[in-house]
Amino acid sequence: MGHFRSTLENVTNVRALGEDFRWFLKLKCGNCGEIPDKWQYVTLVENVPLKGGRGHASMVQKCKLCARENSIDILADTITAYNAEDNETFKTMVQFECRGLEPVDFQPQDWTDYDEKAKESVGIYEVTHRFIKC
Repeated sequence: MGHFRSTLENVTNVRALGEDFRWFLKLKCGNCGEIPDKWQYVTLVENVPLKGGRGHASMVQKCKLCARENSIDILADTITAYNAEDNETFKTMVQFECRGLEPVDFQPQDWTDYDEKAKESVGIYEVTHRFIKC
């Protein structure tokens, strides 16, 4: 479960928009503890069948260290918005079903802009996260 916290400036809500939204994660192998250096992403668009007809996942990967096949799936119906009233508090925005993988880091992006119509700055700052095992 991904908990997020941020500071919103003149923004009413933040959410993962579209099935192609990329959740950039660092994933740890539950078998050997290996954490690759590079960021990996999962999306709802990508859907890979699991061996033996056991369903599907957003990503299936073989650990480079121990060769174990692991998977992670985004639970689409758990994706929720982070709203203005959630400002600076932790809130669950997504849940993942993990089989042999554990998310250990998330790559958020602070975002700033200027709303010409409202004539004010808007932004998402100080994004922090934590993962909770269900």
